[in-house]
Amino acid sequence: MTDDAHRFTGIYDECRQRVWAYAVSRAGRQVADEVVSETFAIAWRRLDDVPEPALPWLLGVARNVLRDNVRAQVRREALAAELRSWTEGDVADQVAERMGVLRALAALPEDDREILLLVAWHGLSPKEGARVVGCSSAAFRVRLHRARKRLKQATEENAASARSSMSHVPNLSEEWS
Repeated sequence: MTDDAHRFTGIYDECRQRVWAYAVSRAGRQVADEVVSETFAIAWRRLDDVPEPALPWLLGVARNVLRDNVRAQVRREALAAELRSWTEGDVADQVAERMGVLRALAALPEDDREILLLVAWHGLSPKEGARVVGCSSAAFRVRLHRARKRLKQATEENAASARSSMSHVPNLSEEWS
């Protein structure tokens, strides 16, 4: 057995139960085995980084693995919710609504689009968004409020324009009767 394998085996034998207990206390028994496996896989890959004593480092890794599992679960649930929303109601209406919002967004000035996308698409808080664009949080909130108002106005104008153009389309069911 190599020195690395011997060291890893010693760490595993000494710490596995405590890492498992930590995982159980945070996420339950169903997830604990997976967390322990991933934690020790990381420990093996980064064996040179594992300090003595190893337990605090391993618990930090387990914590990160648990956090990554939660994030992945949130992403899966968000995707499932998005897919469910597409199956509810008329898909054509949803596509038309999204297209209207995208058209309205495209019609906005670049600064408005950037602020809206930082918050809506990238999920940044106003404080984080302010850091990105280089202004104070208060200024960012004002810009965000104004950008939202302009987006709402552009969306309403697009919807009105679409309704107006649809009023000129002949009703085919009347022509065929």
